[in-house]
Amino acid sequence: MHDLVDIALIGGGNMGAALLSGMIESGRVQPSSVAVVEKIEPRRHTLVEMFPGVAVTADVPPCASAVIAVKPDGVAAAVEAAVAAGAARVLSIAAGVTSAAIETAAGPGVAVVRSMPNTPALVGQGVSAIAPGASAGELDLAWAEQILEAVGTVERLQEEQLDAFTGVAGSGPAYVFRFAEVLIAAAIEQGLDAEVAERVVTQLLVGSSALLERDGDPAQLRVNVTSPGGTTAAGLARFDDLDFAAMVADVVRAATVRSRELG
Repeated sequence: MHDLVDIALIGGGNMGAALLSGMIESGRVQPSSVAVVEKIEPRRHTLVEMFPGVAVTADVPPCASAVIAVKPDGVAAAVEAAVAAGAARVLSIAAGVTSAAIETAAGPGVAVVRSMPNTPALVGQGVSAIAPGASAGELDLAWAEQILEAVGTVERLQEEQLDAFTGVAGSGPAYVFRFAEVLIAAAIEQGLDAEVAERVVTQLLVGSSALLERDGDPAQLRVNVTSPGGTTAAGLARFDDLDFAAMVADVVRAATVRSRELG
């Protein structure tokens, strides 16, 4: 017989584990107030070692609320099990599963919050969006916000805006990594050693992100580093020639449209 827990985290994969780690390290939850539900036995053993004091189980224990961190095709069953175990509110981080679908699985009287975190949450630097379902109120949103703030920042959106968020921030880390790949390749082509190129580009992105976080206003930061007639101006001119802005807009549009199709 399991004791009642505040939160049942259903799904102990990378994102679920990152979320739990952030919640515990930030003091948002006590290990004794949360349980991780994980079907795969070897993963359960790993989670027991990762999170001392946290109940790790194959079945959903009695719980007041649940965080759904399973693959999209497992969401309905996870929600049904959570509600059967007593959950009155549910936060889903599963991509592409609508609040309406979650509410159908949950039944009446259960507050549903749908969210979309991105992978930098794995290092506590994520950005997540949350959107309320039909029965979710301010207290439910605040609860979801507190959980997700353990791994980064949180934006409140309407559900119809989640596809655009996915196209920018959900898929965005891959755009940054792709840019890093081609920048490294270009640096090697111009004569840098591969290891040097990778170190330089990595630090370039880290440092530029820190400047952007500190100062904001990316357009002004671009102006600050661009001397008329200099090297940066020459590089940026090629971006304009190639219509870089239109290409990025098209990339985000494609991802947003695909998110709508999947949802």
